Amino acid sequence: MTDTLLNHLTEGPSSAPPLLLGPSLGTSYALWDEVAPELSVAHRVVRWDLPGHGGSAAGLIGAGATVGDLAGLVLALADALGIERFAYAGVSLGGAVGLHLAVHHPDRLSSLAVICSSAHFNGAKPWQERAALVRREGLAGLAEGAHARWFTSGFTVPGLVRDHREADPGAYAACCDALASFDLRDRLAEVSVPTLLVAGREDPATPPEHLREIADAVPDAALVEIPGASHLAPAQRPEAVLTALRTHFGGAARRGMEVRREVLGDAHVDRAQARQTPFTARFQDFISRYAWGEIWTDPTLTRRERSMVTLTALVAHGHYDELAMHVRAARRNGLTAEEIGAVLLQTAVYCGVPAANSAFATAQRVLAEEDG
Repeated sequence: MTDTLLNHLTEGPSSAPPLLLGPSLGTSYALWDEVAPELSVAHRVVRWDLPGHGGSAAGLIGAGATVGDLAGLVLALADALGIERFAYAGVSLGGAVGLHLAVHHPDRLSSLAVICSSAHFNGAKPWQERAALVRREGLAGLAEGAHARWFTSGFTVPGLVRDHREADPGAYAACCDALASFDLRDRLAEVSVPTLLVAGREDPATPPEHLREIADAVPDAALVEIPGASHLAPAQRPEAVLTALRTHFGGAARRGMEVRREVLGDAHVDRAQARQTPFTARFQDFISRYAWGEIWTDPTLTRRERSMVTLTALVAHGHYDELAMHVRAARRNGLTAEEIGAVLLQTAVYCGVPAANSAFATAQRVLAEEDG
């Protein structure tokens, strides 16, 4: 914890596209425990704590704070981590921060998901009253009712309720001040980043109509309603939230499939897709997201160079079926037969003559088929 930066947890490859996750009032970044690890397979996930919540210092905000102040702290965190542009998902107050960023700092966002949140929070009075109550009596009494506000009957997450009880009252009240003054309804049409709204169908705090209001106003926004979910949907229905977020933030998978087709050809990819089963589907998605959507799209190496590296690695490990596929890909990426032969000759020195002998046989067969 520092006095100047929001407490946070970073997960996933540092080279992956960044995704920041914002919490709800009264919770810590533990709200994302059941979702963030899966998202970190394809993203550099950064989840953060509100001031006075979890590990964030209470003094980061004070009385009269605004959602804009919280958004400024999120941008300061991104800057400190060297993140210029990022995808963002937030719950409730965290979602309001995302909407503020989309309106006031659109250059910093690549896409947005607003979960169990609103463009307004039913006016200033209820939040002013809650802030006064917390400043007067602390959070113990309010935390007792967290189950009913956050979850459907019979469900709870004790750790999140404990986070609520242990939050700093002054910082919690300042967050209430921010909610009291928040209303972006007249600015929603300005949101230009791809936007997803996720509603908990049984959410009493920000009912589905609040998310529908945003979806109707934001150009090309999408809306998902999750049955059986109340206000903290990522904790209560993590699988459903994960599915929605993966679909929305799945640009790497879409781009990966495009690159996969460009390199390997439509016929090969169509055959692979036709053979896909529920058992192999997740592996195919992994290939599209990571191998083709992250590695092959990295501009550091050209596709010609990547083909040469790939041919060498396949010879080294004796993967001759894959080698045949990538000889075809190498031709598609601009390598001549002579250049492919030179790569395989190099493998004779570093991978061994028997391996290169098998590789030449495989490549000669493929090149003959290509020329025929």
